Amino acid sequence: MAERSTAAVDVADTSGEQSLAAEADQSTADGVANNRERDTDSDEAQESAGTEVSGKVSPPELHSGHKLAGRYRLEECVTRLDGFSSWRAVDEKLRRAVGVHVLPAEHTRARSVLAAARSSALLGDPRFVQVLDAVEDDDLVYVVHEWLPDATELTALLAAGPLEVYDAYQMVSQVASAMAAAHREGLAHLRLNPNAVLRTSTGQWRIRGLAVNAALRGISSDTPQRTDTEAIGALLYAALTQRWPYENDAHGLSGLPKDLGLIPPDQVRAGVHRGLSELAMRALANDGATASRHESPCTTPEELVKAIGEMPRIRPPEPAFTTPPEYQHTTYQQGTYGRPAPHPGVTQAVPAPPPPLQSRTGKALKWGVSALLIAALGLGSWQLADALMDRGGKADDQNRTQTTDSDDKGPKKPVSGKPIAISGARDFDPLGDQSEKPSEIGNVYDDSTATYWQTDYYLSSDFGRLKSGVGVILDLGKAQRVGKVTVTFVGDTSVELRAAGADAQSEPTSLDSYGKVAEGSGTTVVLKPDKTLKSRYLLVWLTDLPMQANGQWRGRLADIKVTS
Repeated sequence: MAERSTAAVDVADTSGEQSLAAEADQSTADGVANNRERDTDSDEAQESAGTEVSGKVSPPELHSGHKLAGRYRLEECVTRLDGFSSWRAVDEKLRRAVGVHVLPAEHTRARSVLAAARSSALLGDPRFVQVLDAVEDDDLVYVVHEWLPDATELTALLAAGPLEVYDAYQMVSQVASAMAAAHREGLAHLRLNPNAVLRTSTGQWRIRGLAVNAALRGISSDTPQRTDTEAIGALLYAALTQRWPYENDAHGLSGLPKDLGLIPPDQVRAGVHRGLSELAMRALANDGATASRHESPCTTPEELVKAIGEMPRIRPPEPAFTTPPEYQHTTYQQGTYGRPAPHPGVTQAVPAPPPPLQSRTGKALKWGVSALLIAALGLGSWQLADALMDRGGKADDQNRTQTTDSDDKGPKKPVSGKPIAISGARDFDPLGDQSEKPSEIGNVYDDSTATYWQTDYYLSSDFGRLKSGVGVILDLGKAQRVGKVTVTFVGDTSVELRAAGADAQSEPTSLDSYGKVAEGSGTTVVLKPDKTLKSRYLLVWLTDLPMQANGQWRGRLADIKVTS
C-alpha cells in the first residue's frame, strides 16, 4: 500500500522525475534571528511555480507592531511568499521571542496548515522546533513556534566549509533518529534541506518546519519516508563535500558537474570518511548502493538509523591544548617588591658586609659563647636520655598486654573505603541517538563540582517519554571490589547504579549488559550495592531529570567518586 504523509495537501506533485530533495529551496526562516526577508529569492520563485498558485488570495495587510490575539507582537517579516508571511515576533505574555506564520483564513491551504501544525505540536519531540500554538482568528490563520536565536542553520555552517567528520556523524545520527520518530507517528517533513536543520550553541541539532513548511507550500508525496530519507542523504552529502548532490546549485552550494551523475562523496573531495560516504550513497541512490560494497539502499529513516548503528562509532576529536607561555618571575619574586626600581644603565653600589670580630676582645667573646653552648647541649642530652628510659619501661608493659589481646582476637579486618581511580568514562545513550554531550564527559571525574556533564534538554522529567534514561559508563581499569559510588548532581536527580559482570573483558554496549545494584535520588547520592560487587565497568544511569530555569528538563552530573 502506498504510504501518504499527513503533511500532504490536495495538490498534485508536479516535480516530475526530479527528486523533491533536489528541488528543495530556501525554507521559511522560523528560528534563526539573522535571516532576512526572502520574497525575491529565485529558489522560492521556482518552487511556487510547481505548486498550486493562490494569486487570488493576497497576503494579510500586516506590519511591524501589529498584535495577534492581543499577545503576539509582530517585529520583523522574514518571508513573504505565495499568500502567506512569516515573522519574528514577541510573546508579550511570556516575554519571549517566537516565530509566526500568517495566512488568510480563506487561503486554499489554510486547513492543511492548521492540521499539520496541530499534528506536529502533539509530537512534542525536543529535537524539533516546537509548535506553540495554531489558531484560526476571524479572517486569519496563524501558527506560532519556537524562535532559537542561538541556533545556526546548516546553510551558514557549510558556507565556511565542510563539517568535521564527528560533526557530520552527529548531524546525520540526530536528524535520522528524529525523523524516524516522527514517521512512527505518521508525520513527514518533505522540505528537509540545509535551511531546516539547525545547530544550537550546545551542539544539539534541531529540525524546524516538520509538516508545516510543506503544508504552507502545498508539497505532498506518496512516498514521504523515501523522500525524507533521500533528503537526509543529501544533507550528509553536502556536509561532507560542501556540494549539493544534484546538477543545480542550491542553498548557496554548487551542484555536481553536469552529465557526471551521482558520484560518492569520497570521489568529490579528498579525505572524506569512507563509512559516511557510503551511508550518504545508500540514502541517495535508492536503486542500489555504492559499487564498492553493494549494500542495500536505505529507503526509510528507520533503516538509516539502523545502518548508522551498524557503523563503527566515530569518536569526538581530542581537545587541543595550547602550550602555556614560559613562566615569568614577577618583581615580587625577584625580591624588588616595595623598592624603587633602578634607573636603566645605572649600576647600584652593593654595601660591603661588616668585618668579622678580629680584635682580642672579640676572640674572647667567641670562646665564651662556645663554652656556654656546649654545656647547655650536654645538660639537655642527659635529661632527654633519662626521660626516654622511663617511658621505654612503661611502653614495654603496654606492648606485652596488647600482644596478648591481639593473639586472642585473631586476624584484623581489611581496611575499606579506599578511593578507586576512574581510568576513563564515556556517555551512554543506547535508547536514543547513541550520543549525549560526549565532549563534556571528562567533567564527571575531574575532582571539581564546578564543572559538569549535562544531558540534552527534554520536555519532561522522564526524557520527554522518548527513552527511559541516559548515563555515563565508568572504566575502573580492572575488575575491583566496589563499596559505594558517590554522585553529585546540579539539582535533584534520580539515578541508578548498574554494573557489568566481573568477567567482562571489554566494555558492554547494551543496557541489558548492566545489572542494577543500587538506586537513589537527590543532589548528592551515595549508591551502596546490597551485595559484594566486583566489576570493572559501572554505569551511572539517570532516570529522572530536574527542571531548569527555562522550563525544560536537563540532568547535570558534576562529580563521581568510587570507593572500595
